Amino acid sequence: MLKELFTSKTRIKLLLKLFLNPDVSSYLRELAAEFDVSPNAMKEELDGLSEAGYLNKKKEGRYIFYNANSSHPFFPEISSIVRKYIGIDQILEYILSTIGDVDSVYILDDYAKGIDSGIIDVLIIGNETNSERIGDLCTKAEEAIKRKIRIMVLDTDEFNKTSNIYLRRPNWKVV
Repeated sequence: MLKELFTSKTRIKLLLKLFLNPDVSSYLRELAAEFDVSPNAMKEELDGLSEAGYLNKKKEGRYIFYNANSSHPFFPEISSIVRKYIGIDQILEYILSTIGDVDSVYILDDYAKGIDSGIIDVLIIGNETNSERIGDLCTKAEEAIKRKIRIMVLDTDEFNKTSNIYLRRPNWKVV
C-alpha cells in the first residue's frame, strides 16, 4: 500500500493539500487548475489514492469531491508526515512549550485550506501569554521550516467578543 503514496509530484501535492487539514475537500478540475496539471493526470492520481482507501469520494450535484479518509489505518501517520514536512508540528511544539496559558491555536487562511503558500497564519488564544517569547520562538520556527509565520495573539475575552471575525476565515483548530 505504501508504494501508492509517493510516486509523483502531483500525488505529493495532493497529500499535502488533503492531509494537512482533513476537513478540506476539493473536486477534480479545481485540483487540476491549482496544481497546473491536466484533468486526466489528476483523475489518475485521485483514482489511485481513492482505490487504495486514502481518500473519500462524495458526489455533490455533478461534482465529485475528494477528502482525506481519516478512518484509514494510515491516516495518522500520513497526516504526521505532512505536518512534519510543512513544519506545523514544530510550530505547535514551540508555541505550547513555554509561552504561557494557551486555550487554543488556529491555523488560518491558506494552510487551513491545505495550500502551502509559504506563509502560515497562526491565531493563539490565551491569557498571560508571553509575546516576547512568542516572537523568539516564531523566528526560530521560521528558520527551521523555511516558511513565514504570522502570529496573532488574543486573550480569551477578546477572542470571545470577536471570534466571528476570525472564524469566518478558513480555519483549522489544531489545539
